Amino acid sequence: MNAPTPRPFSALLHAQRVWDTELPDFDPATAPPAPLPLFHAWFADAVAAGQPEPHAMTLATTDADGLPDVRTLLLHDADARGFHFASHATSAKGHQLAARPYAALGFYWPSLGRQVRVRGPVTRCTPAESHADLHARSTGALAAALTGTQSAVVESVAALHRAADAAWERARAEPDAEAPTWTRYVVEPAETEFFQGDARRRHIRLRYRRTETGAETGAWTRELLWP
Repeated sequence: MNAPTPRPFSALLHAQRVWDTELPDFDPATAPPAPLPLFHAWFADAVAAGQPEPHAMTLATTDADGLPDVRTLLLHDADARGFHFASHATSAKGHQLAARPYAALGFYWPSLGRQVRVRGPVTRCTPAESHADLHARSTGALAAALTGTQSAVVESVAALHRAADAAWERARAEPDAEAPTWTRYVVEPAETEFFQGDARRRHIRLRYRRTETGAETGAWTRELLWP
């Protein structure tokens, strides 16, 4: 019996649907004066809606040639300082942030048709905060931090497995083990945009821009954008 002929990629792509569910309303007139409370509320909504991994986000940086680079990682906190994440300072993203300490973040919660975009300067937390960040997480997270040199070339999958097995053993035996290059970073938002999708494509985009002049330093300007 012959196997079915695979569908052309374009046909498969265009057969996919977007937001086949009832989406929430968002009235930007009711939005708070600063973006953090709205982010907290939208995150809680995503959790309540059963959105898988709502704390997953994309992180965009630029390399030595000014070219964009992007990857997905996890949010570690969102507070008055900004949006927290962690990585090795010796990784590709760590080198890029050391040279150009500015980044963009993207969150996407399709169960609600919502996106949040953040841009701003990046600062490194103290070694004590970075140590606490790593050891507040799971044994697996510690083992991953102790495995090899992030972003470096590894000669084989077997070598990766050997290093990972050794790291797991060390993480179990030494739960307070140091990972000297592990670093917690904070993106201080200069801009934060909230996107609420609409089935009729009347999407709502609300952008907050930080005011940096005069008596309004630390305040936010809110702007409604065309979708």
